[in-house]
Amino acid sequence: MVELPQNLIRLGAQAGSKADAITQVAALLSAAGNVAPDYVNGMLAREEQANTYLGSGIAIPHGTPETRDLIGRTGIAVLQVPGGVAWGEGGETVRLVVGIAAASDEHLDILRRLTRVLSDGALVDRLCTTTDAGDVQEALTGERPSAAVPDTAPPLPHTAQVTLPNPLGMHARPATGLAALVRARGGRVRLTRASGESADATRLMEVLSLGLTHGTPLTVSSDSRELLNAVTDAIRAGLGDDLSATPASAAPTRREPEWAPQHVGATVDGVAAADGLVVGVTRQHASGPLEVRDEPGDPVQEAARLNDALAAAHAELNTVIEDVEAKSGADRAAIFRAHQELLADEGTVQDTVGRILDGHGVAWAYQAASGERIAKLQRLDDPTLAARAADLGDVQRRVLRQLLGLRETEVQAGGPVILLAPDLTPSDTARLGPDTLLGFVTAQGGPTSHTAIIARGLGLPAVVAAGRGVLDVPDGTPAILDGAAGRLYLNPSEADVQAARERQGLLERRREAARAARFEPGATRDGVRVEVAANINRAADALAALEAGAEGVGLMRTEFLFLERDSVPTEDEQEQEYRAMAQAMEGRPLIIRTLDIGGDKEVPYLGLAREDNSFLGLRGIRLCFERPDLFLPQLRAVARVARDHANVHLMFPMISTLEDFRRARALFETVRLELGAPEVPLGVMIEVPSAALIAGALAAEVDFFSVGTNDLTQYTLAMDRLHPQLARQTDAMHPAVLQLIALTVQAADRHGKWVGVCGGAAGDEVGALMLAGLGVRELSVSTPQIAGVKAALRGRTLPELQALAREALTQPTAEAVRALVRPAGRGEATA
Repeated sequence: MVELPQNLIRLGAQAGSKADAITQVAALLSAAGNVAPDYVNGMLAREEQANTYLGSGIAIPHGTPETRDLIGRTGIAVLQVPGGVAWGEGGETVRLVVGIAAASDEHLDILRRLTRVLSDGALVDRLCTTTDAGDVQEALTGERPSAAVPDTAPPLPHTAQVTLPNPLGMHARPATGLAALVRARGGRVRLTRASGESADATRLMEVLSLGLTHGTPLTVSSDSRELLNAVTDAIRAGLGDDLSATPASAAPTRREPEWAPQHVGATVDGVAAADGLVVGVTRQHASGPLEVRDEPGDPVQEAARLNDALAAAHAELNTVIEDVEAKSGADRAAIFRAHQELLADEGTVQDTVGRILDGHGVAWAYQAASGERIAKLQRLDDPTLAARAADLGDVQRRVLRQLLGLRETEVQAGGPVILLAPDLTPSDTARLGPDTLLGFVTAQGGPTSHTAIIARGLGLPAVVAAGRGVLDVPDGTPAILDGAAGRLYLNPSEADVQAARERQGLLERRREAARAARFEPGATRDGVRVEVAANINRAADALAALEAGAEGVGLMRTEFLFLERDSVPTEDEQEQEYRAMAQAMEGRPLIIRTLDIGGDKEVPYLGLAREDNSFLGLRGIRLCFERPDLFLPQLRAVARVARDHANVHLMFPMISTLEDFRRARALFETVRLELGAPEVPLGVMIEVPSAALIAGALAAEVDFFSVGTNDLTQYTLAMDRLHPQLARQTDAMHPAVLQLIALTVQAADRHGKWVGVCGGAAGDEVGALMLAGLGVRELSVSTPQIAGVKAALRGRTLPELQALAREALTQPTAEAVRALVRPAGRGEATA
């Protein structure tokens, strides 16, 4: 909130005219450095456009939009004229002149307080005659601050460079988490792109409008070194996002349908957004536009109406969050927590209030301010970030309903139907369910929109971006919707309807079988074991993984113990975390990877030197060798846990030479013998081509291999997986990458060792099948992928997978490899 120091309050003044009073209050603002001297001209011009008299002897003169650039910082000045000054043609007399220079929305709270002051006649009389400036301060700010003039906001002295790791970019949910972190810690943080565009980290719309995609380099600046470290660590950790998720694609791959009807009247092609197959009739739905007229009112009252509307919308969203969390889980509910953050976006509120002060009605002002931001998001190149315009549009409509006094529009499906619409908001979709409709098709939208995400959570088949032709389909048209194929089939024959219903039964049996069998050992149809484990960052994630069917932890990323704090975790703290994980596994394998920092994972408090090419520099085991103060306590913590838990395995990252492994092994052996710990299976990550090429030498000495396909792909193809233009080409199904994995497996087989994969390819259905065919015997994936990967393996015999892998090795491109595998149609279990 803006301060009101006593040097911006002048008591006992005299004014010969309204212009004289405005000039005096403008001079207070100018003397304090809030505005340039010429700002008074804007205040006088504004008064000619509209009378700023509020009532009860109070006026709020302020500048025109054209003079807003003369404001250095938001400020309020008060001129008390006990004898009164004529104001306006209505004979009003003003005794308290509150001059406003609004560069932000900080003055909004003072406007709200003025509303309350107006309703208290005794308080107004006291403020107009008091000789104590503290009375004015207390009435308008709620406190009596010091008389010192607040300093101009200083520059942000602390900076750090980060690369955004989020596969879907800086969308609403991580941006919400960032804003919450900064507010909770206090202080200021800005994000700046290489182009110079920047955003206040607490202003969600500013952050989203930067269009930060996967791999975008950023400069983070703050007024506090501690806050900077906390923010950069949180960004590198993904701000709550799953960093193993598949990055968004600007051109989603169209899958050839595993099933299609034979005799239909027409086929509508769109983009698959949520899998599933349904049979029904169509129903058109279109939300009517909200009619918003510019109806100016009293500025203070209009500001109060905005405040009430935002509060009511926030309360509505609380109800939506509870409902969605109950039906679809906390992840989907987080979408609407992001909507609450959009509601509170300071920039949108600021611009709305500015328009109100310029003489516009609150509904028109809010529609205009939020509409500008919607348009800006729609222009972003990245489809995931552009899709967030629908979220802001949803929020805009919710607030406008409150301002216009309208009830929420119901989605009129009229029974279980296939809904056709220009688009659906996330709020619309959250209210839908099997009792309302079977699925939906929209003319617009995208597969990464929150509408699509909610549809998947509700189990509703959905197709988006089907084009405006879908809006011409008459209500009641018989149809088959295939969400997996992204197609709507109109007027199918009776034979096709029957075939679709049989297909539905098959798909449902597959889904139920995958879930019911999630606790069965991972294996091919002919019984060859392929263990399916989980990639986990912390012990708290273990129970969810086991409930999903994990057969162990194939990768515990210990760097998160370092990334999510402001100091190095102690040996005892690390032991506590590893021990909790080992206990949770109840004897199942736990593979602990030693500290893997560097490249895309930086820890500012470690004071590491910045490298021009960090992916080729001191990262993984190389950093551990350079920093025994980090490495040895971690090895001791692992050894201490291994004394009590035989399921502990240890794995070293970024091994590129045989000497790397021998050195790491020697260090651990020294620690192990000192602590009296038993021998621990030791493995290495195959992440660089050199490790794959010397896999024979390594296999003679290691106990197991784990292939990190994300890094192996980027190093093999010489494409930075965080590069905004190249990241989408780094597909682990490229034949060159598969050749290196094949070499690794062959070397391991010769020495009786096993190979796992803990990279993103293991959780991809095509990847899982190809890797199993190459001889990989452990797939470590994110928790939601476990049941689907197991189901995919059960669908093939090992000879079938081996033949598939042999053929893949002869293909020219990753696309050709993927084309060898037909989709299994099991929903998003393997997505």
